[in-house]
Amino acid sequence: MPRPASPPLVLTTGEPAGVGPELALQAWLARATLPAFFVVGDPVLLADRAQRLGLDVPLVSCAPAQATAHFPTALPVMPMGPRATAAPGQPDASSADAVRASLDAAVDLVQAGAAAALVTNPLAKSVMYAAGFPFPGHTEYLAARAADRASGAEPRAVMMIWSPLLAVVPATIHVPLRQVPDLVTVDLLLETGRIVATDLRRRFGLDAPRLAFAGLNPHAGESGTLGTEDEAVVRPAVVRLCAEGIDARGPLPADTLFHPEARADYDVVIGMYHDQVLIPAKTLAFHDGVNVTLGLPFIRTSPDHGTAFDIAGTGRANPASLMAALRLARRLADTQSLSREATPA
Repeated sequence: MPRPASPPLVLTTGEPAGVGPELALQAWLARATLPAFFVVGDPVLLADRAQRLGLDVPLVSCAPAQATAHFPTALPVMPMGPRATAAPGQPDASSADAVRASLDAAVDLVQAGAAAALVTNPLAKSVMYAAGFPFPGHTEYLAARAADRASGAEPRAVMMIWSPLLAVVPATIHVPLRQVPDLVTVDLLLETGRIVATDLRRRFGLDAPRLAFAGLNPHAGESGTLGTEDEAVVRPAVVRLCAEGIDARGPLPADTLFHPEARADYDVVIGMYHDQVLIPAKTLAFHDGVNVTLGLPFIRTSPDHGTAFDIAGTGRANPASLMAALRLARRLADTQSLSREATPA
């Protein structure tokens, strides 16, 4: 009996004053190389942006179930929420409700199974904060939306930047550097390592993912002479993960962890702080890096860049990262589906 067709991907419009709307249009123009997706949001915004940029992108308003059939000839759009009125490069709070409506609807659809995975265009945090958005960013919002209905417990959401050359996870993310040593604990590294290993198995299809933990200090502490955190925190976490059957190693000196020969020995680097791992990731794969949220009950990817207000509406925005996010979302959804089919009931 043939397998039923998988639902399409759902894409948010993101901040209307940023590059998200035009990236969605440009991605559809490259549809021959991409999986089917539909946009949830304001179709007038997309039509206006296409006209401004001279892009020949026909739009069709439809429900998710019809999106795949329409995709070869028009960009499917599910109208949702109020008008998004901010002009390119001119963010203001007038469109925050539209951004939130697009995001809320997209999450509802992926949780209901009407979309195979969620792909988010960048939002402007300052605009959302001014409109009362209570979350630091996408990741925290998605964790809250994925909370268990009975207990209210939220899953731990982990950010991974993935590219064909390198995958990295910062154990701490948007925090001041001076706070990092206090925030990096054995429990944090254990939880992060378990989530990363689990999602690399079920969604990336790696039977035995290899986790490399970067040291916090130069030379991974040099046996304690350059700081005690690596021996007191990182190493015990790695030992416990190994005892649980996870292929973990470290602490490893970060300065020799990202050259080609080193990258051949692991599948992902778990770093102690944001710039330790995002600088090499963005240096090696600035245009095709993808932000993947691990630990959620649904798949979410996004471009690994921001709203780019300075070039919004100019036609200079590069859709490569969004296209990579769409391809990876489809790959993860298909791998997870096959994994579920192979798991005995």
